[in-house]
Amino acid sequence: MAERFLTGEVQAPQGVFVPESVTKKISRNGALLKQKTERIAEIKRQNKQVRKELKARAFKYEKEYRNQAKSLIAARRQAKKTGNYFVEAEAKMMMVVRITGINKMAPKPRKIFKLLRLDQLHKAVFVKCTKPMLNMIKCIMPYIVCGYPNLKTVKELVLKKGFGRVNRQRIPLQENQTISNELGKFGIHGVDDLIHEIYTVGPHFKEANNFLWAFKLSSPNGGWVLKKHGFQEPKGGDWGNREELINELVRRMM
Repeated sequence: MAERFLTGEVQAPQGVFVPESVTKKISRNGALLKQKTERIAEIKRQNKQVRKELKARAFKYEKEYRNQAKSLIAARRQAKKTGNYFVEAEAKMMMVVRITGINKMAPKPRKIFKLLRLDQLHKAVFVKCTKPMLNMIKCIMPYIVCGYPNLKTVKELVLKKGFGRVNRQRIPLQENQTISNELGKFGIHGVDDLIHEIYTVGPHFKEANNFLWAFKLSSPNGGWVLKKHGFQEPKGGDWGNREELINELVRRMM
């Protein structure tokens, strides 16, 4: 009752003397309560609008992914029908997973691992397929597994294993506001925007990729075959470029 009286919700009975200090406190608390209520209502309206925009962009991205898949299937069928070969576009993005430790490693590969943020075993990052990056990957090829992840793999990694870099701290991606605070100036306000920017290698791929903490994976279910042999060798091994086959391996490492 006393708290409601001080906030102005309950008026003092007539004939009861109220000190001036209490009267001022009542008016001040009433003004603050009004400001707080208006601010909460404004934040709710803003959040509702943000959720509406995020939902609209998510539908647009899904439509874009479906159209890309349909056009790719149609191009393959057309080439097969006419007896030609369909050459798909080269991948713009690659995933790199470290599979060895630091023992008996030369300084140059060790430095490259540090630049790629692969400082621990079974860590994974996305990289853009540029000529300098591919030359760096050649130097560390016997120590990594790489390939071209599909949309499902990128989504599962970001949603299940994704952490953001906020003030040099590893923060879980539990809400879109965390992403918006760091990448909002680049037009990335939610998880769907982040996944789209990474998968399509958009203009702000570098900022989005640097925001993502390197993924910490586990040893794959079923274990490795033989780490010192390459994947494409006749005997079979683990290290090397698996291209699209990396998707099955990454899912076993989640």
